[in-house]
Amino acid sequence: MAISRRAFMQVAGLGATAVALEACAPGGQPGLVASSSTTVTPTTTTRPPAVPPDWAKLRSQLAGKLVLPEDAAYATAKLAYNPLFDSRKPAAVVQVANPSDVQACVAQAYASRIPVAARSGGHSYTGYSTPDSGLVVDLGAMKDVQVKPDGTATIGAGARLMDVYAALADAGRCLPAGSCPTVGIGGLTLGGGVGVLTTKYGLTCDKLVSAQIVTGDGKLRTVSASQEPDLFWALRGGGGGNFGIVTSFTFRTEEAPQLTVFQLQFPGGSVADVLGGWQQFIPTAPDELWTTLAVSGGNPPTCHITGCFVGTPGGLTPLLNKLISATGTQPTNQYSLSKSYLDAMKYFGGCSSYSTAQCSPSWNGNGVLKRESFTATSRVLAKPLADTGKFAEVMAGRSGMDVLLDSIGGAAGRVGPSDTAFPHRGALATAQIYQGSTAASARTAVGEVRDNLGSVIGDGAYVNYIDTGLANWGTAYYGPNLARLRKVAQQYDPDGVLTFDQSVTKA
Repeated sequence: MAISRRAFMQVAGLGATAVALEACAPGGQPGLVASSSTTVTPTTTTRPPAVPPDWAKLRSQLAGKLVLPEDAAYATAKLAYNPLFDSRKPAAVVQVANPSDVQACVAQAYASRIPVAARSGGHSYTGYSTPDSGLVVDLGAMKDVQVKPDGTATIGAGARLMDVYAALADAGRCLPAGSCPTVGIGGLTLGGGVGVLTTKYGLTCDKLVSAQIVTGDGKLRTVSASQEPDLFWALRGGGGGNFGIVTSFTFRTEEAPQLTVFQLQFPGGSVADVLGGWQQFIPTAPDELWTTLAVSGGNPPTCHITGCFVGTPGGLTPLLNKLISATGTQPTNQYSLSKSYLDAMKYFGGCSSYSTAQCSPSWNGNGVLKRESFTATSRVLAKPLADTGKFAEVMAGRSGMDVLLDSIGGAAGRVGPSDTAFPHRGALATAQIYQGSTAASARTAVGEVRDNLGSVIGDGAYVNYIDTGLANWGTAYYGPNLARLRKVAQQYDPDGVLTFDQSVTKA
């Protein structure tokens, strides 16, 4: 059975987290001063006229594999996670083996002026990692996870969360990250990385120590707080694909904790009361408790709260009693389960088993990941709502649609909104709007709920759930950090080699 996002929401009540997400989500880029007030003078170049792609030359430069439309492997190599984009026809797919391969791809895109995009997990909600007539840089083979004695972990940008979690657990370590097992670490981190340990340990990007990246100018760089600090700042929440193609990440990890997972199912018609109690409870909850409130459309809408507690069931019980009391509503069903770190990640991912190679329910038996059709977008719950009934009204009659409110506070909320490029630090939660269909009616409905929720909870949005139909998307995704992000992109990709329809330079 495939891991269905909808089934996952019903069982675990969670979204992804993308190059993000994040729901099964979306991936992605001298000498700048770290101050956000710095005036950056973009590098200027004289780019020669475009020449036809020289695929034979590129193939000769690669340690990895070049796949062209005439090749038997092309039909599979070009596929993204969402079948919605199966009609896309990239000019080529390069299954890169090392950073030099990535540099060769960027050089080819520079010379021929064709679109180029990185693919980490292939979950981009708008299919940006599969550009028509463009060059796909498939990072999937670069998935090594190396845990060092000091607890830092260097992870290839093509690793999927199921690879990451399994390898870290083997070393007794953990990383706060998303819930969908097939999401790539690249897109997730670059957009921020909201996940099931966010309140205790922060966003995924908050654990980033350094990254190796091929920037749009073709250079391979290592960036950190002390090396190219403006670029390092931008990579922590500035979105995938904006500044270059990351080839590996080094993270600080934590000792793997014992966890307790839980779910509270509430009766139909109680959304307004449950949301009201939940939004008042979560700002005062301890960092150890992370929750997500899933609202399913219908007549009436229904909801459940799922979460993760760093600790034992005994420590969780009084907190759940307090949460239930805040909602004023008795659950129709509830449970809690003690789990190891890895088993908890399997639970949230809907997996019965993990290995370093695969999460078995995600594979079709032929070595190809199973895929899922869906339409999704986002908003951000910036502050408690005065009238939670309006939220419930937006979801009335929306059968088959879910909105997942993933809490952000705790450790993630104590980082300043301009300390990294992720701007939503003071918000209560991200809101993923999801429907398991790509039909025109589903796309219309998701857009309507997005816009209606915007008038209720605010017009912010999460870049890992990127959406071409979102108005004022630049400020929605990046807020006051947008101007600084533009400067960084202009500095490291002066010719716009990596530009796409929603790159920061176009906002």
